[in-house]
Amino acid sequence: MHSISEPTIDKPAYGQGDASYQTAGGYETIRVLVDHFYDAMDTLPQAARIRNMHPEDLTESRDKLARFLSGWLGGPKLYSEKYGSIRIPKAHAHLPIGSEERDAWLACMEQALTFMDYPQDFKTYLMAQLFVPAERCRTHD
Repeated sequence: MHSISEPTIDKPAYGQGDASYQTAGGYETIRVLVDHFYDAMDTLPQAARIRNMHPEDLTESRDKLARFLSGWLGGPKLYSEKYGSIRIPKAHAHLPIGSEERDAWLACMEQALTFMDYPQDFKTYLMAQLFVPAERCRTHD
């Protein structure tokens, strides 16, 4: 008797094409992630300094981050469509961002990811990859 096995379907690797964007659930789900991110920024004590670097009304900040993440994850380049090209260091050069602020930003994202129904390996991948732009925002030690 021969056994028939299920065909193996290779998933594209995160970071290849739009695999990360698709795994993140597309733009509308990225918006949910961003909402959780800014909710964390409003509540995590270590995020108070970075929250104070943002305007009271976070509508534009939420829009910018969601649009940035869309393109960064391999989806539509929505940030540049609305705001032009982004140069992360230049965009943050006026802010006092050191390693504590970078780590607070990452803590907000880590908190936000706890609300998302993403595979754990994708969450781990995202946190490792998000360290790069977070680090590029630093303006001092």
